[in-house]
Amino acid sequence: MSKRAVLEVIALGVEDAVAAQEGGADRLELVTDMAADGLSPSAATVAGIRRAVDISLRVMIRLADGFAAGDVERLVRVAGELREAGAEEFVLGFLDAGGVVDLGAVERVVGVLDGCRWTFHRAIDRAADRDALRKQLDGMPGLDTYLTAGASGGVDEGLPVLVMEAARQGQPGYEQHLLVGGGLRLDHVPTLLTAGVDGFHIGGAARPEGWEAPVSADAVARWRAALDTV
Repeated sequence: MSKRAVLEVIALGVEDAVAAQEGGADRLELVTDMAADGLSPSAATVAGIRRAVDISLRVMIRLADGFAAGDVERLVRVAGELREAGAEEFVLGFLDAGGVVDLGAVERVVGVLDGCRWTFHRAIDRAADRDALRKQLDGMPGLDTYLTAGASGGVDEGLPVLVMEAARQGQPGYEQHLLVGGGLRLDHVPTLLTAGVDGFHIGGAARPEGWEAPVSADAVARWRAALDTV
């Protein structure tokens, strides 16, 4: 029996969350301010969404556009507040100016997550050496997923890398779940499924009327159906 592919949908609020769950999403990524590519939502937003839906939530820990950690003490405080609001899964990732993973910042934040599961997000697509980054993070408590398009320009550009990384699943540094997102379209799905990818992340694709409109349950359902036709 084939394994059901995971469909993760970006949610900005309760309305998005309810529609995504109705459409068949398995998990939500909770963010605010998509003009900055997604920052940490408020604790109140997290608590409200947690009350409204019963699917998994991954909450962004990111305070400013770009992939630098910035104020690490503030990051740690925000992570703690989100935990207190009921968040149990997270999304984070920090690079230094040279495109190398900022291990100090990652370790500080992960240290307050109490072993919660988390995704290293698309900072990997801006890394100077993505293979080295994976190996540096190997064994980090709670890390179970990489969100990636395979390249900074999106899935169109990164598809060969994604297929290669899917083939390396289980090797050192590649034990984590591969979650594909970033310019992802339905026409990419057959190639990715054939390669063994079973994690898909959508944002704008769940909002046919744009980011000013809420998630469409029908749009999510189309993705669910495409992922289930295997």
